[in-house]
Amino acid sequence: MSMLTKTLKIQGMTCQACATRLEKVLSKKDGVHLAQVNFATETAVIELNQAVADDELLTWVKKTGFTGQFIQDNAQDGDTDDGVPYRVIGLFVLSVPFWVGMLGMMVGSHALMPPVWVQFVLASIAQLLGVGFYRGAWASIKGGLLGMDVLVSLGTTAIWVYSTYIWLTHTHALHHVYFEASVMILSFVSLGKYLEHRTKTGSLNAQAHLLGLLPDMVKKQSESGWNNVPLSSIAVGDILMAHHGDKVAVDGVLTDGQGDITEAHLTGESHYVAKGVGDMVLAGSVVVDGSFVYQATATGKKTALGQMTQALAHAQGTKAPIARLADKVAGVFVPVVVIIALLTFLGNFYVLGQFDTALMRAVAVLVIACPCALGLATPTAIMAGMGVASRHGVQFLDAPALEMTGQITAMAFDKTGTLTNGQLSVLDTLFLTDKKDVLGMTKSIESHSKHPLALAICAYADGYHAPNFTAQNIKSQAGQGVQGVIDGAVVKVGTKAFAGISCQQIDAFGQKHPTASLVFVGVNDVIVGVYALADTIKSDAYSMIELLKKDGVHAMILSGDRQSVVDSVASKLGIDGVGGLSPDEKSIKINEIKQKHKTAMIGDGVNDALAMTTADIGMAVGGATDVATGSASVRLINTDTGGAMSIYHAHKIARLTLNNIKQNLFFAFIYNSLGIPLAMMGVLNPMLASLAMALSSLSVLANALRLTKVDLHKNTSI
Repeated sequence: MSMLTKTLKIQGMTCQACATRLEKVLSKKDGVHLAQVNFATETAVIELNQAVADDELLTWVKKTGFTGQFIQDNAQDGDTDDGVPYRVIGLFVLSVPFWVGMLGMMVGSHALMPPVWVQFVLASIAQLLGVGFYRGAWASIKGGLLGMDVLVSLGTTAIWVYSTYIWLTHTHALHHVYFEASVMILSFVSLGKYLEHRTKTGSLNAQAHLLGLLPDMVKKQSESGWNNVPLSSIAVGDILMAHHGDKVAVDGVLTDGQGDITEAHLTGESHYVAKGVGDMVLAGSVVVDGSFVYQATATGKKTALGQMTQALAHAQGTKAPIARLADKVAGVFVPVVVIIALLTFLGNFYVLGQFDTALMRAVAVLVIACPCALGLATPTAIMAGMGVASRHGVQFLDAPALEMTGQITAMAFDKTGTLTNGQLSVLDTLFLTDKKDVLGMTKSIESHSKHPLALAICAYADGYHAPNFTAQNIKSQAGQGVQGVIDGAVVKVGTKAFAGISCQQIDAFGQKHPTASLVFVGVNDVIVGVYALADTIKSDAYSMIELLKKDGVHAMILSGDRQSVVDSVASKLGIDGVGGLSPDEKSIKINEIKQKHKTAMIGDGVNDALAMTTADIGMAVGGATDVATGSASVRLINTDTGGAMSIYHAHKIARLTLNNIKQNLFFAFIYNSLGIPLAMMGVLNPMLASLAMALSSLSVLANALRLTKVDLHKNTSI
């Protein structure tokens, strides 16, 4: 059976080790082909190769110590903000008396510190509020992969137990109790985790931004007139209205009125698009002028916006290969830290002979060495990069595609529709038999193709009111042309070699148009006509190529068109070009380039699919065939509107994301490399260690947030 993918929202994860533990457990279950758990997005993507009941999946998650919820099939569903958790508020309320006491101690007075019995009560309540850490610690111990909860639980429990022991047995040494440290650790860590969660589900959540493009209420036509109704109640076929400033609620077709809209959320382009009766409008578009009535054709996840949101959710939930480093480190990090903390205690106790000092330094090691920053380094940057890409009209299939795109050093372009507008027009024709018949046969065959050349020829034939013939046995040969049978004759439209035998007139016509694209028509393997078509280079292809060169990317054209046509375009753009290539030959060329470069192939047709699959990365431009799109791991949405800059945007955003990941990983490693020795030496006490641990995670998130501010439409020099 085919693979079935299930996506769950996971609650209860506190660090990367939690995600790694759950992923490890799920991957071992019968029926699971692949499980990917993303700590940053708090999701689990599970590929099943056999039927598994939903309840059983949820049971697996629960036994690992977490709770799961299936992401519903509704594009309007989003994260809700329930405010600051009572646990965080409670912990900080409990810490207030200790803050007052510590401020007094800073000026040499212990009078403001609460009585020890009060400290004991406050710290004990704090331990109860921190029960989530203990549950997580026990679950991770049972799962065999220790996480942050173990470190926090060990540290705070050790302080609370020691302080309680001193209070009950050494009344003369009450100044050696450290109840405040356990409360502060729980407070800082809990606040840090809350702020971390808010950032991940808020500022870094591009899905929520996309869903925010939809209106809450929609004006719908009913028997009683126009009424405002919730978006969730709209169904296919409903008649809706949108005025100036309104958001289009669903995908639909205009039935009355007209207006200008912006589709920047889907294309990355802010220009206005005029819409009239019969035109399609897309959910999330904004009416900037006019008003119109439209009929719903798709709702929820079936809209273009819904599909984009689903694709983004899937892509953000996957893991980039570079994340494996963090996963491997997180798997052994906590046990190593526990050993280091034990050695810290023994070493300090041996050297200093002070039990409490040795204990506090060991606890500081436990607290500061949380692997959260390391676990967040890669997925948060991926989340941010995916969101930036969606704003620029770029869709990465998954995280590995984004990472590989950032490593590309060579790009091979198909010509037509990629570097050129694909809006071809017929410049000249040559017919060796009746013109009307040739036009009619050509149109009858080419009407079965979506290639830009075919569309231009059909439009030309319509202009001459060419007759329609019944074409049967239509066959398409990638890179060569299309053929069919008309009135018993085999008619072929495509390359000269494909169409049939030519003559001197045909050859002379080709020499007359050395830079035009030639399409030949053959009847029973004898060429009877030829069309010369020309295309124009996209206006921003020049700057796109220059920017790629500036970033060290080698660009070239690989095309099935004639070498003279390819040379003309390549010379204008200042790049190399090879023409006359079959799909197999394109693939061979890609393999040659891959010997020296990480390579991307950018195309839009069936004849590009093999080369796109062969390349390290395949990019499908807007308007590409289903075959080309299916062969691509990067989809460029707005390139069919005349722009080529999305190609550069895809590469630049991927490179910026890779740099962000490397910065995050560097900081995470440096943080632990410096923090642990300082804690061992007593430079950082447990309270400062817990604060530093929270700040380390937030700093990684802040660095990822910088990426969300990138706007290559305004600044290409980033």
